[in-house]
This record gives sequence, C-alpha cells and structure tokens, in this order.
Amino acid sequence: MGSRISADVIVDLQYGDCGKGKVAHHLARSKKYTHVLRYNGGCNAGHTIFHKGKKFVTHHIPAGVFFGIPSIIGPGCVVDPLAFKREIRSLESGGIKTKGMVFIARNTHTITAAHRAEDGVDKKIGTTRRGNGPAYRDKYGRTGVRADKVAALKPYLIDLPKEVLDKKNVRILAEGAQGFGLDIDWGDYPFVTSSHCTVGGAVLNGIPASAVREVWGIAKMYETYVGAKKFQPKGDIFNKIGDVGEEFGSTTSRRRQTNWMNMQLLERAIRINGVTHIVFNKVDVLRTVGVWAVIDAAKTSDRAGSSPDASRNEAFRGKVKKFTGEKEMKAFILKRLTSLGLKKSRIFFSESKETI
Repeated sequence: MGSRISADVIVDLQYGDCGKGKVAHHLARSKKYTHVLRYNGGCNAGHTIFHKGKKFVTHHIPAGVFFGIPSIIGPGCVVDPLAFKREIRSLESGGIKTKGMVFIARNTHTITAAHRAEDGVDKKIGTTRRGNGPAYRDKYGRTGVRADKVAALKPYLIDLPKEVLDKKNVRILAEGAQGFGLDIDWGDYPFVTSSHCTVGGAVLNGIPASAVREVWGIAKMYETYVGAKKFQPKGDIFNKIGDVGEEFGSTTSRRRQTNWMNMQLLERAIRINGVTHIVFNKVDVLRTVGVWAVIDAAKTSDRAGSSPDASRNEAFRGKVKKFTGEKEMKAFILKRLTSLGLKKSRIFFSESKETI
C-alpha cells in the first residue's frame, strides 16, 4: 500500500523551557496535521499552553488534543501511567476532550514506582526526580516494562506503524521535549537528560527521514537552565531577567538559572538539526530589563566545542557582546543566521504567550 507521509519537527535549541508548547499549539491550530506526535522525554517535561484564555501545563500529552487532532506518545518517550491519567483528568476538567484523541505506542516504555523512588534521591545531576533516567536505563538494559504490559494503558494503545505508515496523506507534527543542550549525546554531559532531543529523536519514532519537511527550532533571547551545575554568572541583571521572565520550572517550580544566549551553541544546534524555521521567544523580557547581549566566540568554529562531553565553559567559550538596543541585537542575529542558510522570512521574534 503506497503511503504519503510528511512531518514537521519542533526542536528546542537551548536547554529546554524555550516555548515549544506554544509553538506546537500555534502550528496545530492550522489543522493541517493529521497527527501530533510527542517523540522524546516523559513527565519531566512541562509545556505551558494558553488555549482559549485558559492556562494548561502538559507533561505527556501532545498539543494536538486541543484541536481534536489524534495525539500520540511515541516509543521514544517514557510514560508514567499515574501522571498520564492525572493529565487526562486535568485536561477533561479544563474542557478539553481526550476520548479517542490520545494514544500511546505499544512499544513505549513506562516509568514505575521503583523508577520514581530511585530518581528521587538524585542530587548530582539535578534531575526532575520523575523517574525518567532509571526508566530509560532499563529500556536499554532490556529489563523495562512496555506500555502493552500495563493494564491501565490498554485503552490508549496503538500500533504506530499501522497508524501512520499504512495510511495515505499523513502529515505529522512531531513535538519534542527538553533541548539540544540537554541531549544525551550533544548536551553538556553528564548534566543532560536521558533521551534524544534532536530531529534524529523524532525519526527514531518511526518517521521516515525522507518525510521530514520543516524543522522549527525554538530558542529564547537569553538562556535558562534547571539543574545542579553552575550556569548563572554573577550579577543582579540575571536575577532580574529571571524575575521578569517568570523563570520557574513548569514541572518542578524550581527557579531557572539564566545567562546570555550563546551563539555557538545556537549555531551548532541549528546545523545539526537542519533547522528551517526559528522562533526566538521572550523578546519582551530583555526589552523590560533594558540590556541586550549574547555570548560569542572570537571565531565561529566547531573546534571550540569539538568534544561532546566538554563542559559548557570549555565547549562554548566566548565574550559577552553587548548591543545598544533591540534593533542592533536583532540585526546581529539575522545576519548570523542568514549566513547559515536560514531565510529571513523564517526567523521570528516573539513576545506573545499564545502565538509566534
């Protein structure tokens, strides 16, 4: 049976918390997608979505559910059955219909009570303590529990290849979690998550590589990070950015550390993911604090970050480059990104909580 399948992929280009949920919601609103697929992570992620004037925080369930689009948790994810059912109830109580709209791939692995208990003692990495790391470890150790072995999840199970490969005119929006700087292979190891946060992670869910059309990279005009490593430089300006930007984790409520946007990290993420569109969120935050800056190396070169397990300071050394204002910083970013092949019309600077 001949199938026609295409996919647009959403990837975070920094350390998560960049507004992927907003962009997924915005793109899903177009109703041109037949499915929305979450391709990595678990309930350690929190996507804040404003829908019809209400605020929702999703952890497992993709944004397609807000528009009646079949929303699938793919095998690249790990699912906590208890958290999943709580999220279903929360969406329903908020007026979002989930019946017949939310699905889980049969071969998706699950988070157990033992995983949560083990992750709960973590202090070294600074995880969300939701059991993700131990669940992924058991998946690759071939001792995990898949969704098709959990009775509570049976009503939601689907055979993913049959759902998307055996049908005609399938168009998928692949929604990612966490970010490039947290990727298990490309992030600041060991201060990383346990899943693949790149376009490659989406393809691992059964999407043919040839099906990928648009890659939406999401970033903020500054960077944030939640975890155990030292990330925020000295200076009151970074606390002010965090206050104005309301930088608290949507999953754990922990305060996020802040820093200037690192151009080398951004450019590497763009190149490795093959980004075709990019959205910079929270432009209004820097406008409010009145300081515009990035971290930039003297020369743009991957040699500065050739070791994937080097620390952030070693991998992306650079100097703080300050600008006289918003216009100058935007012009700088546009010049750098268009030199990478991105079209100016596909670079968006956003300050809305609902649209790009």
